[in-house]
Amino acid sequence: MNITFASMSNQGDRETNQDQTGEIVGERSACFVVCDGVAGFPGGDVAAKLARNTLLDGFDGQQHLDAQHIRQYVTDANHAIRQQQKAHPQYGRMGTTMVSLFIDRDYQLAYWAHAGDSRLYLFRRGYLIHTTLDHSLVQQMKDAGHQTDGINSNLLYFALGMGDEERDASYSDVVPIEDGDVFLLCTDGFWHEVSRQHMQQSLHMVNTPQEWLTLMHQIVKKTDERTDAKQDNYSAVAVWIGSPQDTTLLHSLSEAAQFIPIRD
Repeated sequence: MNITFASMSNQGDRETNQDQTGEIVGERSACFVVCDGVAGFPGGDVAAKLARNTLLDGFDGQQHLDAQHIRQYVTDANHAIRQQQKAHPQYGRMGTTMVSLFIDRDYQLAYWAHAGDSRLYLFRRGYLIHTTLDHSLVQQMKDAGHQTDGINSNLLYFALGMGDEERDASYSDVVPIEDGDVFLLCTDGFWHEVSRQHMQQSLHMVNTPQEWLTLMHQIVKKTDERTDAKQDNYSAVAVWIGSPQDTTLLHSLSEAAQFIPIRD
């Protein structure tokens, strides 16, 4: 199974970039991870780096996927953060979001885990079919059928290093994947600025994962130019299985105009 990928990470208007991305593509399996240090407390960058490094250090791309092993990688990442919290009181409340994707290349299976509000999107035949659900107050209220107008979307009830030490991340089922499937892993700074519609439409216009990220980056820049709000760090990893462009290339001038200025 051929896998191509691209990644990006931008500091935005912040003084530092607390996002971390990483990947391992082995002969039998692959791992991709995106972490975003939780703002408001010192050490978010430390927590994000610890989580990413612990996941990647535990992963072996020469072995087939094992869901129990993956759960252990995430548990180990959480424990690593909590150990550093105890060892360094100034980081006692640090935490990080995390979204990670694992692919078995031989058996064509995928499995993912997430904590906080960094997300995974899955597109099949060019259309969005799945999105992870955030561990946020807004998502809890939506699930309960309540209105969320005016609620701070950044309020999390769980991330690695935060909350109840016994709480675990969320895990997917083991999912069969197809040639042409596309995954997007990203932080909230990214998905706040790029709508699901724009993700899907821009996917229909490109030949590579790098081109796709570049188009979506243009959306973030345009949104930033129209507002006075400070742009958060934003990071994303695009993962393509096989040749998605064979089924998703779009020939609609009107949709292309949203991304590329068209002159008369």
